[in-house]
Amino acid sequence: MAEQNHPPGPSIKPERFARRRFVAAATTLFLLPVIPRVAKAATILAVRTWPADEYTRVTLEMDSELKAEHFTLEGPHRLVVDIEGLTMSQTINELVSKIKPNDPYIASVRVGQNRPNVVRLVMDLKQPIAPQVFTLKPIGEYKYRLVLDLYPRVAQDPLMALAKSQDDNDPLAEVLENLAQGSDAPIPSVEGQQLPPIAQKKPMPEIRPEPSPRDPIPSKPNRPILVALDPGHGGEDPGAVGPSGTYEKNIVLGIAKRLKKLIDAQPGMQAYLTRDRDYFVPLQVRVQKARRIKADLFVSIHADAWIKPSARGSSVFVLSQKGASSAAARWLAKSQNEADLIGGINVNTNNQHVMKVLLDMSTAAQINDSVKVGGRVLGEIGKINRLHKKHVERAGFAVLKAPDIPSILVETAFISNPHEERLLRSASHQEKLARAMLTGINDYFSTSPGLARRA
Repeated sequence: MAEQNHPPGPSIKPERFARRRFVAAATTLFLLPVIPRVAKAATILAVRTWPADEYTRVTLEMDSELKAEHFTLEGPHRLVVDIEGLTMSQTINELVSKIKPNDPYIASVRVGQNRPNVVRLVMDLKQPIAPQVFTLKPIGEYKYRLVLDLYPRVAQDPLMALAKSQDDNDPLAEVLENLAQGSDAPIPSVEGQQLPPIAQKKPMPEIRPEPSPRDPIPSKPNRPILVALDPGHGGEDPGAVGPSGTYEKNIVLGIAKRLKKLIDAQPGMQAYLTRDRDYFVPLQVRVQKARRIKADLFVSIHADAWIKPSARGSSVFVLSQKGASSAAARWLAKSQNEADLIGGINVNTNNQHVMKVLLDMSTAAQINDSVKVGGRVLGEIGKINRLHKKHVERAGFAVLKAPDIPSILVETAFISNPHEERLLRSASHQEKLARAMLTGINDYFSTSPGLARRA
């Protein structure tokens, strides 16, 4: 197909159209009782962008489902997306201004009417990408969404992100050395991505005879205790929304950053954030990140919500293999597990590693350690805030299913309660919550060896 066959639109050079993809169902036809006619053009309701180091997401929200076709070009790198059933409008033109200079992947966007009923987006890229383009059905307050996820061609490794956050990488030498040989929790990736060099399996090392007792055995530096902090929701998924319009995703990110700062200041401890900005991370990817860095503890941070504004108090949850400990716990787990539907993931992506993590691989030892650390954290939070339940609750949270890492989910307060919403917005209260969690974590590691460190 030659470029000259296309009517005017954002220009592209006559190069091969690689990686052609098709998404969504065909445009709907609305029929009159007697004379059929083609449906009116769809309306773009909103355009949103979520730039991050891991990937950039662009979302077009529409009042009806559309058909989209995309391909990539090189020299220079571009992503071309043709959307059927659209005509140019002021809303879609806003996409051009929403691209920020610091976006890691998109340099600029051009939008034009490529041919009747087809709008073409051309994204000029800063680096090669592995794009994911898919549609989402209406859910919650969202209508139909066309999602463009721009992942780097070479996947990012959580280990390298952790190492870069250290002024001195020596404490992580043992982790990097062990996991560079391959791991049972590979880097989360999408179709078209390559694993980074550190994650690629290397040839088995030569087997050498054991050193004699007189030979000195070289020592390896002791790595720090690694705590994975998981601020819930993010990006397209705002989480619960308080009476004053406070987004859960923003509150929990602030608390997680405070807790990370406190943990990093502890001798022999290091924290890792599953997200450090406002972007969406699928549930199983959060688990994979924690397993990739071989975390000793996983702490998912949230803010509760209920239909009645009178509900209040903090809670701590662990995974259950035998059903939820209460009806409220069951409801909460169901609502949290629906985050992927709201945030939006490409369910057509065939990734065996993702499917593996989605399996219930929990172990009795993991749950036992989770209850121990959960009880200590809950006790400390109870000193600064009312508790919703005075014991650790259990439910089937997908984000707690790492089989080899003690994992807890902390509901810091009810953001749906006006009084607790004001507390959650307070910097001083966020600091108190972070310090309470740190004390509970320290108590756990001072009395328990930690499941991941024994493995």
